[in-house]
Amino acid sequence: MRTSGLVGLAALGMATTIAPAAAQDIIIGYQLVYNPWKVAIADDLFSEATGMDVEYRQFDSGAKVIAAMASGDVQVALAGSSPIAAGVSQGVDMQLVWIVEDIASAEALVVRNGSGIDPEDPQTLIGKKLGVPFVSTTHFHTLFALENWGVDPNEVEILNLQPPQIAAAWERGDIDAAFVWDPALGQIKQTGEVMITSGELSALGKATFDGLVANKTWAEENPETLATIIKIIADQDEAYRSDPSAWTPDSEPVQKIVSVIGGDPEQVPVVLDLYDFPTMEEQADVWLGGDDPRALNALRFTAEFLKEQKKIPEVPADFTPFVTDQYVRMAMEMQ
Repeated sequence: MRTSGLVGLAALGMATTIAPAAAQDIIIGYQLVYNPWKVAIADDLFSEATGMDVEYRQFDSGAKVIAAMASGDVQVALAGSSPIAAGVSQGVDMQLVWIVEDIASAEALVVRNGSGIDPEDPQTLIGKKLGVPFVSTTHFHTLFALENWGVDPNEVEILNLQPPQIAAAWERGDIDAAFVWDPALGQIKQTGEVMITSGELSALGKATFDGLVANKTWAEENPETLATIIKIIADQDEAYRSDPSAWTPDSEPVQKIVSVIGGDPEQVPVVLDLYDFPTMEEQADVWLGGDDPRALNALRFTAEFLKEQKKIPEVPADFTPFVTDQYVRMAMEMQ
C-alpha cells in the first residue's frame, strides 16, 4: 500500500480522455488497509444511499489504482499520496476529494536497541544502516527527516528493502534503523525505539496520506453521488472517532472490516489507533481547502521527490486542479 509502485505508472504516459462507466454503475476501488469505511463496504451502504449498482474492486497497489483511473475502469478509489502525485503529474483525469487517513503514527522511523543510535540525537544516524522501501511514502519522509535534522543522506547507508526484508534484516542485526509500516513496523518496535513518526514530519510541512480520488469527468457529471459517498465515509470515520474503545477485536465493525479484507481482528484496533481520520471540517478547511491546503503542498512536495528519483518526468506547475473541497462541502450540507 505504501510503496508507490510507480514503475508501472510509466506506461500510462499522458492520459487520454476517459469514458466514464454508465451513470447507473459505480466502481469503487479499495486496498487492503484497515480503516472505518470498510464497514460501509461490508454493509453495501453506497448502493443503498445512491440507488446505483456499486461494484467494489480490490487493488494491491496504488499504481494499479491510478492505472485503472486512467483507463476509466474505476470512478472512485483509494490510493496513497505518492501514487496520486505520480498520477496527476502524468495527466490522469482525476481529483483528490477526501483524505481517508493521515498516516500519522502508522509509519515511523525506528532505531534498533544496541545499534549505537540515540533516538534523541539524529546525528548518531551517521554511518549507520537504514532500511526503507525506495520511492515510497517512508522513503520520502526519510529524506525529509534527514534534511530537517541537517544530516547528509550520503553519510547514512540507506538500503532499498521491502517491509518483509526489513523485518528479516532487523532480526539478523544487518540494519540499525528502518522507516516502515505495519506489520513490519510492529515487529521491529519490539526491539527498537521510535525516533520520529510520519505524523510528526507531516506537522513540519510535508504530509503523507491515503486519499480518495475520483474520475474528474465522472465527478462533474455526478456531484451529488460523489458527495453522498463522501458523507457515508465521513459517518464511518465519526463512528470510530467518537468511541474508538468500542472497536474491539470481537466488535461488529471490526469483524466487518476483517470480512472485507481479511487479517487478524486483534490487529485492527491497534492499526486504527495509529492513524488520524480528519473530520469534515478539517478536510474542508485544512487538507483540501482553506488558505494553504495541506494536501496541495503534500502532492507538490511528493512530486518533486518523485522527479528527483526519476520516476516522473515533470512536476506540474499548479496542483490546484487536482485537489478540491467541493464535494466535502456538499457532503457537509447533507448532515
